[in-house]
Amino acid sequence: MSFIVKLALKRQISDISNVHEFQMRVAGYMERMIKTTTSNVEYRGIEKLDKNQGYLFLSNHRDIAMDPAFVNYGLYMAGLNTVRIAIGDNLLKRPFVSDLMRLNKSFIVKRSANGIREMMAAFGQLSAYISESLMKEQTNIWIAQKEGRAKDGLDQTDPAIIKMFYMSQKKEKIPFPNAMANLKIVPVSISYEYDPCAFDKAQELNQKSTTGSYEKAEFEDIDSIKNGIVGQKGKVVVTFGDVMDDSFETPEEFVAEVDRQIITNYAIQSTNEAAYALQQGLPSTDSAFSSYLETCPENIRETVLAMYANPLKQKQKYLEK
Repeated sequence: MSFIVKLALKRQISDISNVHEFQMRVAGYMERMIKTTTSNVEYRGIEKLDKNQGYLFLSNHRDIAMDPAFVNYGLYMAGLNTVRIAIGDNLLKRPFVSDLMRLNKSFIVKRSANGIREMMAAFGQLSAYISESLMKEQTNIWIAQKEGRAKDGLDQTDPAIIKMFYMSQKKEKIPFPNAMANLKIVPVSISYEYDPCAFDKAQELNQKSTTGSYEKAEFEDIDSIKNGIVGQKGKVVVTFGDVMDDSFETPEEFVAEVDRQIITNYAIQSTNEAAYALQQGLPSTDSAFSSYLETCPENIRETVLAMYANPLKQKQKYLEK
């Protein structure tokens, strides 16, 4: 079988000579994946984007591969340039994965840097690359709002990421508000009706809460990528927020506005409402979600309910402010 697959792949890519052609070929597979694993994909706010401008899409993070893939597909369908994708070096444990990521315009975030000096050097290099990509090359970039997926369904931006963005421009004595405006940062909210990795995430959270730690299997992240691609997702909504301007004096102020946009723009799904109702001791508002929960192991059921209910709770708190 591996020999047959090898021949088929060679035939598929024999006429590809650059990254753009590779991505156009992948677009066909993306369309097939959308037809087989989603009920609908909706894009909101994408009409506000300028085709001649490079944007830094700062996104909430639910799925390793599909979050940037859905953003990319929306941009492709709207006639905009696809993104350069920030990925952690923890995903590069297999050479073929590294090759595929780079063919998909990915760049590496060094999470395994040892010591403060090495870490600061890596962040400085990353900051310079992002600034040059956006300000000189007018290239779009996607990066998650914090390291790792929000496994509990609560979205929150890490201030360290905003400080990293500023590092290269800070060296040039550019004030923080102007530097952030230069990057054309757009908060992005991605909402899945069903998370294909929900039970695995819940098992991890449950083990951490009971034992205090969780040790990933060697290729667990690669398995998560596969499950996220082939698993059923139901309705998917990608919402592009407003471009961040120069009215924020500190990273903390900037983070607060990014969080506000991501959380309030998050599209609440029927599964979020059903989980919230069940947490309140009320009947489920979605029979399909009830059937889904029947397949969930009992020891992680409450964790899964919280995962789906938390986006609704988080949004309600913001709207009540």
